Amino acid sequence: MTAKTTRGLVIVYTGDGKGKTTAALGTALRAVGHGRRVVFIQFIKAWSVGEHEAAKRLAPYLEIFRLGRGFVVGQPTDEHLTAAREALEFVRRCLEEGRHDMVIADEILSAVGLKLLSAEDVESLLADRPPEVHLVLTGRGAWPGLIERADLVTDMRLVKHPYEKGVEAQEGVEF
Repeated sequence: MTAKTTRGLVIVYTGDGKGKTTAALGTALRAVGHGRRVVFIQFIKAWSVGEHEAAKRLAPYLEIFRLGRGFVVGQPTDEHLTAAREALEFVRRCLEEGRHDMVIADEILSAVGLKLLSAEDVESLLADRPPEVHLVLTGRGAWPGLIERADLVTDMRLVKHPYEKGVEAQEGVEF
């Protein structure tokens, strides 16, 4: 960990619009540009996306771990529940180890909305976070208590999306 960080922030990117993961990746890129070490843990995504290839080029400063099992349709499976618990514990270990200046839990808020984790699970990370480490949380459905405790909250509001006109997700834009 570098000595440049004096006070870590809790940053939340939430809302129904596109851009939460993208904003977190931009924050990670900025941190890496200043020589900081970032770990990016994906709670839902199980498929390969462009950021995985980019992270290989930015290693060892940026590490990305896909710990999710994909989209949850209907009731979560035991596999989804187990993966979310394991991802939560991995985030907790990353915070405890002190090797990273920034820990990003991508789609962790969506995991709460899908009943894979509880709000208390997520809020416990805030209490366990070393004061110099930035913690970034993304996903739909940030709740009032989390918003109150966070230092920075951005709500991505959907105004228009090409999917509404039948345009499929595109490599390099959505994934």
